[in-house]
Formats: sequence, structure tokens, C-alpha cells
Amino acid sequence: MKESKLIDYLDSLQEQGIPGCDCVIYKDHKEVFRHTTGFADHQMTKPLTGSNTYWLYSASKVITCTALMQLVDRGSIGLDDPVSKYLPEYKEMMVKEGSSVRKAENAMTIRHLLTMQSGLNYDLMTPSIRTLLREKDNKATTREIMGALANEPLDFEPGTRYQYSLSHDVLGAVIEVVSGQGFGEYLYEHIFKLLGMKNTGFRWTPELKAKMSDQFMYNEETSKTKPMTLNNPYVFSDTYESGGAGLISTADDYILFLDAMCNGGLSREGYRLLSMESIDEMRKDQLGRASREDFDLMGKVGYSYGLGVRTMVDREVSGARSPVGEFGWDGAAGAYGLIDVENRLAIFYVQHVHNCGFVYGTVHPTIRDLAYDMLGL
Repeated sequence: MKESKLIDYLDSLQEQGIPGCDCVIYKDHKEVFRHTTGFADHQMTKPLTGSNTYWLYSASKVITCTALMQLVDRGSIGLDDPVSKYLPEYKEMMVKEGSSVRKAENAMTIRHLLTMQSGLNYDLMTPSIRTLLREKDNKATTREIMGALANEPLDFEPGTRYQYSLSHDVLGAVIEVVSGQGFGEYLYEHIFKLLGMKNTGFRWTPELKAKMSDQFMYNEETSKTKPMTLNNPYVFSDTYESGGAGLISTADDYILFLDAMCNGGLSREGYRLLSMESIDEMRKDQLGRASREDFDLMGKVGYSYGLGVRTMVDREVSGARSPVGEFGWDGAAGAYGLIDVENRLAIFYVQHVHNCGFVYGTVHPTIRDLAYDMLGL
């Protein structure tokens, strides 16, 4: 059976240094594949199960961008609105120019945040944030921290380049202002609760912590892992909710989100998560030539970038089995989500291993193509 090829491949990853992983595939709202293998602890004594939780890291971004697009669907916000309309601190930004700074000419927009063309970077030690955390005794909120970030100069004029950054964390603060709710509260009420995602959120509750898979650090020279703590460096404070990298979830939960998205924004129970118009806008190539050259450095062959997601633009170049318009994203510990609207197909793969470079260029594409082969697509 073709299913055995994917099972064998997932099992083989332990020999390549990945202690455990979980993979689930849905088509037409039905689970068509599930395989969990390996271990959840540093001692390699506890088998990984479907109930284990993980830090999603950047796989959080797709959920954040979906939440923003819900507000677009409702007419509460426009993609080309200036960010300063919602976060006044972003009204007059400065931009780096050589060894000095000058006033930015372009206003940063919501679209710039979604497409990582804002000019922001991913410096977690930026002085403005660290100063605020000291002043607030590590209790600074999402809105406060993202407001402080506006004090830092941009790396380039908004809209001119692509750079992976804290842009989607800023979107979390925007969602709070527009919705009038805390970011986590908004996600729970408008996504998690309605999709039945019972083990997803920002708060590291005793229940979620007890089920969390240990984290590992991969050594590329030895192809082995070593233990690391369960801390998430992207969670700046006790009250911070990171739209870019702060969610905790399970494979059982995250696949429900992907399943709704691949079925045109409609959940199995009939909940309208997002309009098809917004899904099409998310998976549309949003990058100009200069930004595309920046994105290509990430090594996602055949893909460009949409609104917070990679999007397939050239099957021939990529050699992929998935169609043009397939989209999704991944995470720092190796999570991978795929959304295929044409085939109503969703794939979620999760591990808890950092610094595992080959997972993005080899493991994820292999899982993708073996899944399509298994399903005859």
C-alpha cells in the first residue's frame, strides 16, 4: 500500500535524529491518515501520543493572519489601512540609512505586516522592548510591547523588501484594538471554540504543560539531538500573547483549523471561519521582484509569499505534487501545515526539534509528495 511509504518515512526520521513526530491528513473533512511515532521525552521512555502538546512557533502565524482576515471579512479593517490608524505609535516611523536614520517616506500598512514587507526585523533583544519589560516587571502586554517596538528604526522602507520579522506579533496588537478583545480571547471566541480546538492557546496551563513533548536541539554535524528547556523565547512576558510564535496546540487541534481552511473556510460542523475571497487573497502571490528575491533566500523552491503564508506559484520548478495555490507555513521546532483548497486536503506534521534545517528542505516536501502519491493526487 502507498500508505506504508509515508509510514516508513516517518518512522525513519528517528534514525535521522528526530526523536518523535506526529502526522495527520484530512480530506473532505475526514481523517484519511494518522501516524504517531517515536518518543516525547529526553530519556526516550515515553512514546509520543496524539494527545501531546507542542509550541507551534511560527505555525501560529497562519492562525493570526486568518484572524486578521476575519476582520477584513467583517469590514472592520482594510488591508491597505495604515497601521497607525490602529496603533498611533506607528505614525511617524524612522528608517535606517547607512549609519544614520531618517524619516520613513512610506506609511506602514496592514498588508505590509501580513506580507513581511513592513521593514521590521526579528531582533528579540531590541532595546525598546527590553526597557519596557524591566519597567513593567515582566508583565507588559501585547499592546504595550508592540507599541514600544515602534520606537525602533525600520530596516527598509515599508513595501520595498521582504524580511521575516515580528510583523505578525504587531498584527496581534492590531486585532486587540479593532476587536476590543484581548488577542487570545479573540482567537478563542472566533476560532478555537467554534472549531473544537480544546487544547490550543497562549496560556501554559498545568494541563497543557503536563502533556507537552520535551524540546530538543539538533546537531547538524552529528545528526543527533540534545535536551533543551521548554521555554519559548518569543513569549516576551507573562502576559504577552505572540501572534508570530506563541501558541501551544496539538496535532488533533491544528488539523481542524487546516481542514476548515482547505474546505473554503467552512468547518465540518458548518462554521464559516473565513470567506473564500479572503482565502484566495491570502494565497495570492503578494511579492514584487525585490521582495521575491529576498523570499527566495529562504529556500522554499517554487513558492512565493502571500498574506502570512507560503504559496505555490511554480510546480515545475518545485517538482511538487501539490497544485498552484497550495499554501501554509511551518515553525521553528519543525511543525508544518499544508492547505490545498483544490483537493480539499490538509496536512499537519509536528515535531519538537530546533535547529533541524533539513526538515524544511527535505522532510516537509517529502511528506507532502508522499501524501499526494498515497491519495492518488
